[in-house]
Amino acid sequence: MGSQDIWWSYWYFHIPNYFLSLVFYCLFGRFFLSFFLPPDSRNYIYRSFRWLTEWIYRPVAYITPSAIPPILIAPVAAFWVAALRVVLFMVLYQLGLMPRAPVAG
Repeated sequence: MGSQDIWWSYWYFHIPNYFLSLVFYCLFGRFFLSFFLPPDSRNYIYRSFRWLTEWIYRPVAYITPSAIPPILIAPVAAFWVAALRVVLFMVLYQLGLMPRAPVAG
């Protein structure tokens, strides 16, 4: 099985996993840049982080208790995205749909 086959054969795992990892790292980028830039900054990197993560940031901000400072909402959202990646892996593994490492021999 070639390397192309293993990627395309399991596209239903790789594409959502890649998207969730992108959102995860963008949430941390948004968090770290929020220390240096105002929320309405015209910085294109910060705007792209906000654009890519707003879909998860708003619901997490809504359900997170008000005892958590607003600046910590992005890491909390990153936690939920990481948990979602683990759930995706566990569900697909239990269904037998995960890529398997080839057995040497």
